Amino acid sequence: MADNISLAASRLNLPERSVRATVALLREGATVPFISRYRKEHTGNLDETEIRAIQIEIERLEALDARRATIIDTIDGLGRLTPDLRTRIEEADSLSALEDLYLPYRPKRRTRAGVARERGLEPLAKMLMSAKGLADPDTVARRFVTGEVADTDAAIAGAADIVAEWVSESPRLRNILRSRMRREAVIKSSIVKGREADADKYRNYASYTHTLRNIPSHNYLALRRGEAEGVLKIEVEIDDTRVIEEISSRFIPRDTAPATRQILENAVRDSYKRLLLPSIENEMAAEWKQRSDTAAIELFAGNLRQLLMAAPLRGKRVLAIDPGFRTGCKVVALDATGALLADAVIYPNEPQNDTVASMRTLMALIDEHELDVIALGDRTASRETQAFLRSAGITDFTELYIVSENGASVYSASDLAREEFPDKDVTVRGAVSIGRRLIDPLAELVKIDPKSIGVGQYQHDVDQSGLRDALDFTVMSCVNQVGVDLNTASAQLLAYISGIGRATAARIVSYRTANGAFRGRRDLMKVPRLGAKAFEQAAGFLRVPDSENPLDNTGIHPESYPLVARMAADLGLSTSDLVADPANIDRIDPARYADAGAATVADIIAELRKPGRDPRLEAENVEFAADIHTIDDLAEGMVVSGKVNNITAFGAFIDIGIKENGLLHVSRMAEKRVTNPASILKINQIIKVRVIEVDYARRRISLSIRDL
Repeated sequence: MADNISLAASRLNLPERSVRATVALLREGATVPFISRYRKEHTGNLDETEIRAIQIEIERLEALDARRATIIDTIDGLGRLTPDLRTRIEEADSLSALEDLYLPYRPKRRTRAGVARERGLEPLAKMLMSAKGLADPDTVARRFVTGEVADTDAAIAGAADIVAEWVSESPRLRNILRSRMRREAVIKSSIVKGREADADKYRNYASYTHTLRNIPSHNYLALRRGEAEGVLKIEVEIDDTRVIEEISSRFIPRDTAPATRQILENAVRDSYKRLLLPSIENEMAAEWKQRSDTAAIELFAGNLRQLLMAAPLRGKRVLAIDPGFRTGCKVVALDATGALLADAVIYPNEPQNDTVASMRTLMALIDEHELDVIALGDRTASRETQAFLRSAGITDFTELYIVSENGASVYSASDLAREEFPDKDVTVRGAVSIGRRLIDPLAELVKIDPKSIGVGQYQHDVDQSGLRDALDFTVMSCVNQVGVDLNTASAQLLAYISGIGRATAARIVSYRTANGAFRGRRDLMKVPRLGAKAFEQAAGFLRVPDSENPLDNTGIHPESYPLVARMAADLGLSTSDLVADPANIDRIDPARYADAGAATVADIIAELRKPGRDPRLEAENVEFAADIHTIDDLAEGMVVSGKVNNITAFGAFIDIGIKENGLLHVSRMAEKRVTNPASILKINQIIKVRVIEVDYARRRISLSIRDL
């Protein structure tokens, strides 16, 4: 059995030495963000994506080993484990190969072949499969006509059932069919009879045909959903005749007597239709589902990363508005940290149209709390409220940002929101969430289930465990990439920091509440049950801006503080003086510190050049067309501004300032075929689009950037 580390290195095309070092660190409890950031010399400078791939591959190989051990123990317990079989099991390199080897020994419900064995017909089956078979099967079969075997026909039929089972359990023959399915199978769909009235959203699949090997993931998931809803009928077709001929030629001995050959060919055909094809079809369906799930999950995770890494609006006091009609607009004033200062309700829209009182309320809040910008939710009544703000002149005093409300209602009804604002109702909490998303999207969005944030596709159809793992890792990656302020971060944000987790995060917040702000990173060790290992994993990702040690507000790990002190001393400076003047950093000679590792030294110098700097870009605003309020205001040929709200495998959904998002299909992104929309567009990107079609009845908008 090959070494898993060697296998992983080969499959991932990475140096074995780097993989071995990475696995050792993972087994010691190091996290992926910690390894990628602070152990570059150990891993040969592997990045986070490569380290995560190693982690997943090693887990897969270890799960395969566990299954291998179970299969060996089970077959050995039956007394049927031969040296050759053990070797084949130990050398199997995939789960399907393992399960093929185990299939003949797997406990079965009562089958036709099992009944035939009970009736003593296995010796006859072996005779049929002997070197040349039987010249006269009927004559030999008479010996087996006893008891429940009525005649020679029944004896031969029972023996053929046993042969059919052998065909279906042959790893070699199963692989033939797998290979054919992967290369040649075609998937077709049609509307189930009687469900035509429910088929509107599946009209593209009413008569759909595609080769299975390269069907787009979103198409396959749509087919599966339609089938699950009972609207679509799915069929997978392959040239059965050619496959049966190939299996027969591989299975039936070449010089088999004609009479026996006919029996065996019938057994192969029966096995293919009744046992082999259904089994491999189910296996292939699972394989294509997994492949489609992986593509959809990767897309979702990529969108989520872009959303979480959206630019914060630092140092701004915010007027946040959750717009509405009859129940009014919920308004909150937030300071630059997101703390709630005041709340109110205004009624500038239908049916009240109380614009005068609404304007007075907003101006009073802006003046009293010195508010800088407005965060306006993008859902119901957003455009109407935006028009009011402009007509009232309020946007002359503050800049207006349109903010996605996806998931705000989920947060506002959560236990966390009730804990934060026990005396406020869900509408106020929702407005707070909208404002905080503008101040710091990452800090606010970590409080919400990623599936509720509104990016990705088919998130409810894919493997939920795999989706959860991928999204959790994405959130953790983003949080650690940005770093968090130890003295202001919520427990939800701290929980994603390397080495911390929910329980420790709660203890950190409790300690901070009871004892006041942390004065430096080292104070973290005073938190109950936070040990040296957790400190090692977490410290570099935590920031303490007001610490006496300026390095506590950088991404430099405390273990490297002595190295920085050495750099400073070599220049005749203190650490504080070194950091205070960027010109000092230019005087550092990296070659003098080669013993610490070139990558580590380079990272330290980069951090010294930008202490406390946020890696996210500046916030970008979008100006929607002032004269477009509803879909009825659109016309083909218009060029408008929009913001990318969601990216899917088939295109992107663009917010153009009205209730309905427009679809920018992949075919309208560039002159050449686009296979990955995420390579062209990013979540929250501001773009110009041309309206190419408006379906007013179905409320659908088609957009293009190809012909601007």
